[in-house]
Amino acid sequence: MNSPRRLPTLAPVFSLILALAWGAPTSHAAEEAKLAPGMVNPGYHEPPPWFKESFLDLRDDVKEAAKARRRVLLYFYQDGCPYCSKLISDNFGQKAIADKTRQHFDVIAINLWGDREVIDLTGKTLPEKVFAKSLKVQFTPTLLFLDEKGDTVLRLNGYSPPHKFTAALDYIGQHREKKQNFADYLAAHAKEPASGKLNEQPWLMPPPLKLAEATKANPKPLLVLFEQKDCAACDEMHDEAFSRPEVMELLGKFQIARIDMAAKEPLQTPDGASLPARQWARKIGVHYTPSLVFFAEGKEVFRVDGYLRPFHLSSSLDYVASGAYKTQPEFQRFIEARAAARRAKGEKIELMK
Repeated sequence: MNSPRRLPTLAPVFSLILALAWGAPTSHAAEEAKLAPGMVNPGYHEPPPWFKESFLDLRDDVKEAAKARRRVLLYFYQDGCPYCSKLISDNFGQKAIADKTRQHFDVIAINLWGDREVIDLTGKTLPEKVFAKSLKVQFTPTLLFLDEKGDTVLRLNGYSPPHKFTAALDYIGQHREKKQNFADYLAAHAKEPASGKLNEQPWLMPPPLKLAEATKANPKPLLVLFEQKDCAACDEMHDEAFSRPEVMELLGKFQIARIDMAAKEPLQTPDGASLPARQWARKIGVHYTPSLVFFAEGKEVFRVDGYLRPFHLSSSLDYVASGAYKTQPEFQRFIEARAAARRAKGEKIELMK
């Protein structure tokens, strides 16, 4: 059984405004507040008590999990993250999901901005925030499923709703990664109510898609939307997010192609290859719909393959359209600055609306 884990919490500090996670301005009280290593800011979401109480030597964690016939699941979070809250409440709040996770995994929480020391699988000691950066963690939550050797066999960037998350638990918990592609497994085991059709938009590139030629002929960056017909989140993205004025304005700064994840028809990829859409998605590791993959000068520069509400979607578009990705490699830092600038102008930031 896993040892009970209760990360340290703080008493309410009413003058301290959440700053680090989403860019809210700090007060003088915030500057004076001293947090011990591993402590947290307001906005922190208490994880389930059954998360592993780890000394953060991942070599030992992987060995201990393997001995108990489990695997390690690394959970990267940050204080004030609404998607982390959904993962804790909507996913782990369901007994069936919690029981399945505890049966197959030792879950270890890693603070995206934390200072606790982590010993990685090579034996190198790093602060949590440097460890996260070394793994190119850009979103919270990010979940890394490790096998018995410590290799990452599945990565979930961003929030996955319960039915998709359950499919991931089964896929890795049953050691199916060597038998079946996760995208195929997900399509067969995580069906959801949806419109049953692809959403059309006047700004989508018409077929046949020749993405290499398009990027050479047009200086705008390329946004490729990976979707499928039975995808409720795709429907929501088109109906709600894409209809918002700010998002529409940002979409106008891109060439946009839509890929049907199940399609067998060939297309020209940004690097000039000719592949069926289905094969290309699997080749570049796209497993979920909707996924947004951004290209500039024929190369992928950023990717969103998790559940995003409109503010974070517009932030993703702005991150690439503005060229900020060239100078700020950490997307969360970009979000902080963007949110802070808007709050300074008196704008109310609604993260989940």
